[in-house]
Amino acid sequence: MDAYFYEVFEEEARLIKSLIGGRLKFGLTDRTIQESGHREPPARLISIRTQSVIPVEWQSRLDGVLSRTTGFDNLKAYKSLISAPVALGYLEEYATRAVAEQAILMMLALLRKLPRQMEQFRRFDRDGLTGTEVQGKRLLVVGVGRIGGEIVRIGQGLGMKVRGVDIVRRHNFVEYVERDEGLAWAEAIICAMNLTAENYHYFNYDLLRQARPGLIFINIARGEHAPLAHLLRLVKEGHLGGLGLDVFEDEPEVGTALRTGRVAESQKASIVAELLKYPNVILTPHNAFNTEEALERKARFSVEEIFYFLEHGNFRNSV
Repeated sequence: MDAYFYEVFEEEARLIKSLIGGRLKFGLTDRTIQESGHREPPARLISIRTQSVIPVEWQSRLDGVLSRTTGFDNLKAYKSLISAPVALGYLEEYATRAVAEQAILMMLALLRKLPRQMEQFRRFDRDGLTGTEVQGKRLLVVGVGRIGGEIVRIGQGLGMKVRGVDIVRRHNFVEYVERDEGLAWAEAIICAMNLTAENYHYFNYDLLRQARPGLIFINIARGEHAPLAHLLRLVKEGHLGGLGLDVFEDEPEVGTALRTGRVAESQKASIVAELLKYPNVILTPHNAFNTEEALERKARFSVEEIFYFLEHGNFRNSV
């Protein structure tokens, strides 16, 4: 077998099969590596997303690993554990607009109490459903790269007052501020940072307590930016007025526990299950990238990268 794809959902599978055709021998599954039960790699070249944990002992039986993501912190972590010269690759940006729109979607839904509206529709009950309009609201975007920059543009287009926090101030359309000033100012915060050792658990309890009560907090970047236990505490205390997450701390563990119904065996998944009880919380399954437009680009880039590797022995976007 030339290549094997893990974590392939239905729509993605159709596109990959169509793009590859009969040009190589490949297999795919919707499961992660750890859920698949594979004791050794089914091909010398494998492709994963964010939730597969690559066994260290596979290193001598792998030539390459392609992560079908633009973030590659998972590959950097694997590289730090192995000694074999396994080629590690990732994709060029394919979902900037999709992820930015999902972040804004979550924020708007929380401002208008959409989850509670949907639940109370069964009784056609409007009590407690008064939301707020987005125009003039203060949005802080933390991490203003490609996705963060697009979030800023959409927020500005909605008539919001938008500021950004980043160590690199690359956009001339962004009003940059220091973190603490932005925290005290914002009514909504969207995390769009890449994950580094320096910003691990960046949005912890003590930091978010510095923000104004009733804050809307959205994370569409990496779950490790915001500890789940801290977020739950802030929701319980009422300090967060709304919480939207598309990414989760220890996501491989959380995703596996939810898919297999073994939530009680995972501390992080148990916290997620408790968060789901709150009407001011929106959780989505790391799905912000998933639009028809972005998925077509993702599948095409993935297949192109696979063929490039089989011809050249390395990836164009290498870790």
